[in-house]
Amino acid sequence: MATLCAAAGRSRALGLASAMREVGGTILRLVLSAAGPRLDKAYLAADVPGPTRLTAHATFADRVVEAGDKPGFRILEIGSREVAGGPPMRGRLSHAEYVGFDYYPGPNVDVAGDAHRLSDLVEGLFDVVYSTAVFEHLAMPWVVAEEIAQVLKPGGLVFVETHFSYSSHERPWHFFQFSDMGLRALFSPALGFECVEAAMQNPIVGRFSAYADRYLRFQPVRALYCHSNIVAQKVRDVEGFDWRRAALGSIAGDTAYPAPVSPEAAR
Repeated sequence: MATLCAAAGRSRALGLASAMREVGGTILRLVLSAAGPRLDKAYLAADVPGPTRLTAHATFADRVVEAGDKPGFRILEIGSREVAGGPPMRGRLSHAEYVGFDYYPGPNVDVAGDAHRLSDLVEGLFDVVYSTAVFEHLAMPWVVAEEIAQVLKPGGLVFVETHFSYSSHERPWHFFQFSDMGLRALFSPALGFECVEAAMQNPIVGRFSAYADRYLRFQPVRALYCHSNIVAQKVRDVEGFDWRRAALGSIAGDTAYPAPVSPEAAR
């Protein structure tokens, strides 16, 4: 009997703690909803491009459908296996042929294999290549960019969404995070692409934790964004492409590393 009473007491305590956490979370969300827009503005970065309708995270798949769901078009999705719920791209198409590609066989997968060997595994050319939440898991994303260039028709579009700042996940195969400029470098003029739009979005408010080095503890971390997206058009085939031989200007465009600032100017 004493054991049953103790168990019941623990259960009530856990239930009360859970309820208190839920109430506390609700109060915190209400406070942040009111004060967050003013407080969080300090964490944004003026030089980070935000999305337009074309690369907005919530409707990114809609843009793929708009661009590619046409008679005679072929759409390739890299990372098509159903793992996160939501309607698969295949079910949203009325006209285009769809091919789902993933590392593992499974629901919504037509071809399984390594994306670093994509052009050896899929047949024919495509009008649209689409990938979301995959590039951070690629050991050599620059190789996959080359493979996409090989299977995409001239004039075709590539839609890629990945992460710039996000929790470590699906380890050990979480290799890279990408800025908008990183995606531009992968799908660059050197590889035959023209960037239509690259952007970052869904800002994150961050700080260093109590477990960081002492001089960093609790310092704010600004300019964190969850998603990075690119839409690029393949404008030409590039024979014998080699990253080592590509001119830096054809990768980074008309940009330059920030010039050094003298100590006097920094004061």
